[in-house]
Amino acid sequence: MESDPAPYTLIVDDDALLRMDIAELLDNVGFRTLEAANSGEAIELLKQHHADIVLLFTDVQMPGKNGFALARETARCWTHIAIVVASGNVKPAPGELPEGAHFIAKPFSADTVHGHLQEILPDGQKPAPLKRMSEAN
Repeated sequence: MESDPAPYTLIVDDDALLRMDIAELLDNVGFRTLEAANSGEAIELLKQHHADIVLLFTDVQMPGKNGFALARETARCWTHIAIVVASGNVKPAPGELPEGAHFIAKPFSADTVHGHLQEILPDGQKPAPLKRMSEAN
């Protein structure tokens, strides 16, 4: 029996279908998900739920503040949250990503995302299915 509740991830993308795909991918490895369509919604969710969120998974291009700015603000305000930034069109310039954040080029596979999560999340923040995957490798 597992006593720890599954950790939360916040997924930010203005494309609802991509948000759903990413939510399913992260749900499959044990995360509970919160979703936002832009950085404004994401900041409100972070203010309300930051104690439960262990991962921010954000797109770069969206209305309002872009994903790089959201990643930097998250890293500054909530240092315990791991950050993954994804884009199919933009690569980060030096200094655009906060220290420790990971960048993933779109399109990406589930294995690619899982590999980054294994690297970026401390064992205490990994959901049980993701921990089991790392133990099996």
